Order: sequence, then C-alpha cells, then structure tokens
Amino acid sequence: MSTFKAPKGTYDLLPPDSAKFLAVREAIAAPLRNSGYGYIETPGFENVELFSRGVGESTDIVTKEMYVFETKGGDRLALRPETTAPVLRAVLEANLHKAGNLPVKVWYSGSQYRYERPQKGRYRHFSQVGAEAIGAEDPALDAELIILADQSYRALGLRNFRILLNSLGDQECRPVYRTALQDFLRGLDLDEETLRRAEINPLRVLDDKRPEVQKQLTGAPLLRDYLCDACKAYHEEVRDLITAAGVVFEDDAKLVRGLDYYTRTTFEFVHDGLGSQSAVGGGGRYDGLSEMIGGPSLPSVGWALGVDRTVLALEAEGIELDIPSATSVFAVPLGEEARRILFAKVTELRKNGVAADFSYGGKGLKAAMKAANRSGARYALVLGERDLADGVVQLKDMESGEQTAIGVNEIVAELESRLG
Repeated sequence: MSTFKAPKGTYDLLPPDSAKFLAVREAIAAPLRNSGYGYIETPGFENVELFSRGVGESTDIVTKEMYVFETKGGDRLALRPETTAPVLRAVLEANLHKAGNLPVKVWYSGSQYRYERPQKGRYRHFSQVGAEAIGAEDPALDAELIILADQSYRALGLRNFRILLNSLGDQECRPVYRTALQDFLRGLDLDEETLRRAEINPLRVLDDKRPEVQKQLTGAPLLRDYLCDACKAYHEEVRDLITAAGVVFEDDAKLVRGLDYYTRTTFEFVHDGLGSQSAVGGGGRYDGLSEMIGGPSLPSVGWALGVDRTVLALEAEGIELDIPSATSVFAVPLGEEARRILFAKVTELRKNGVAADFSYGGKGLKAAMKAANRSGARYALVLGERDLADGVVQLKDMESGEQTAIGVNEIVAELESRLG
C-alpha cells in the first residue's frame, strides 16, 4: 500500500517553520486585540446560498472555485472560500447588532478553501487573519482598519509593501457608472463568457488579469469620475485620516477586488517581491452585504490578510523573525533512577512556566546531548550514576559549554533565576 499524500494544492505546516506562521498570526492579531476587536470563530462550511448571494453569482469564487457538496440529509453546503459573509451571518444570528453597541468589532483566524490552479502563493487551502467592524458608516472606521493592518506589517519588519486605495461608490452613483462601463465594454472584442460577465457585473471585467483584455481596457471610464458628492467627501476623509496617521498609500482608480459586496472604500496590500500573486491582503467597505443575506441594513468594513502570503513577503525581504526557542531546558537522565528523578523535575519546571523537554527512549549520553542541541535549549540537565550518589545534577550552559553541579532540590530555583 502506498502512503497517503496531502491533497493537491494544499500544504502541511510543520515545525520549525510553523513557528513563523504562528508569529505572523500573532503580529496581525495583536493590534486588533488592542483596539476593541473580540475573537470570533465560524464553521469551516456554510449553506452554499450564503456565498452565492453574499460574494456574488458572477464572481470566480462562486462560479469556479467553491467546494460544494451535498450532505446525507440533502443540505447543499460549501467549504468557506472567505470569512466575511460567515462572520456577518453569525453576528446577525446571535443578534449582536441589537446589543446596542455598534459597531460590532471582531477578528478571526482560520482556513479558507478555493479550488484554484495551484502555484506558489496560491493554494486550495490557505490561512487568513481578518477583521470586521459591523454596523457603522464612519470614515474613521475604514481608516482605523487600514492603519491597524499597516501597523501589523510594520511590526513584522516588512517595508516593501504598498497600499492601493480606491472608492467603488454606492447605490447612488455606481449604477450610472455601471451603465457607462457596460456601453464601453460592448464595443470591445471580448469572448462570450467575458461579455456575459460584463452584463452581470461589469466591474469584474476590470479585474481580468489577461493581457489581451487589459490592453483593450485603456480608456475605460473610471469610477472616480462618477462618484457622487457624498462618496467623494467620504473618500477624502478616509484619505485625510490615514495620511495624518503617517500611512503611505497609492490611489488606484482600477482597483475593484474580487468580491461583489464592496462599496465605497476598497484597498489592497501588495508586495512586489511575490511575482504574480502580489496581493498579500485587502478589504473594504461592504454596506449592502447584510441585506443581500437577508439581514437589516448594517454598513460594515473589514479586511483579510493572507498568512501564507505574508510569510512569503517576509522571505522575499530576507526578514528573519526573532522566534524564541520552544525549549529552555533539556533533561538527560542516565539510568532508571535518574530517569524517575529528572522526569519529576521536568514536570515541576513546566508547572513553574519553564519550557522543558526530556530525553525519551533511553538514549545514551552522546545521542541525548545531540537531541538537547537540536531542541535549541539554553541549558541541559545531566544526571548520571555518580551524580545520584552525590545528590547533584550537572547543569550545562549550552552556549558557553560551562558545567556546574547543583543540588537536586535547587534545580527549579536555579533555573528560574538564570532564565529570569
């Protein structure tokens, strides 16, 4: 029988690399926790309708990329391709929006699933950290989220990312623009499917990555020339607030994002070191999404940052995160009695908050010291026959190689003071 492999387009996170992913998640979440966002978790699958209505019938995500299945009970479900619609569903279902404290501010961390053509930086299962502020229409909220994402990237040491910003207007001005864009697109030499897409949601065509389409889009009408006064004023305020906070951004009149629910503020974080999959994250305002999925009017804004893409961006900039070693103390017993005593000490160290590991499997001294070295531990505790008779343990500093004998009962206190 051949051994199993991970499904195509997925990856396993294994130590020691996985520590980098945890550090990235933590760095993105920290500023959110600090700004009134509470943690939310939703199921990995939802009713398929939630996405087809919320994300949009004409989007690639819904038409080509969703994992859809029927349960034994006949329900049609989909693995989540994104988490904004599920978060909004959860907030509505739990009536959090009625608790009187709007906006409801939440953050999440988890996997998304899309049936895409796998390539570097684009997988069928990928991890995101995201934030949503639900139930308030306020340019300061849009600004807050952009500033927090910028802050988390800078905290990781990233420098070569850019923030692209645009406004997609609202139900007042977008229909006028939509008509103008459709008229323009009808005059182009486009294939059947693209023309069909132009009829459902012409903004999707602007997002088409094919060079032969992009070439024809020169001279396409731009949304910013069609914004109503309210949208213009809103967008100006977002720009002023993030500029005052020292966040650098670029206006990008063609930025539309791949989901139908965005209105007004829309933004993307791109990193030039990643080749074709340059977007590391993005988001925007989605004022109409709540009504699309059957809720009341709840203007909202949010973003999601890709953990895998952020790790690739760190590698592209050659940034090594300062990840503390998982183990501080490694215990090496030689013989049965030593094993019993040291195992008890390791348990006690752990209870006192010292990260400790143990040489399992009865290895000899040489193999055990190799394991201690690999663990990255700062100190090794070695207990042999002679030490037992003297009631001491050899404490070895793995950096300096210095070794001291200390009393068995002083181990915990000595290590706690040394590790401080």
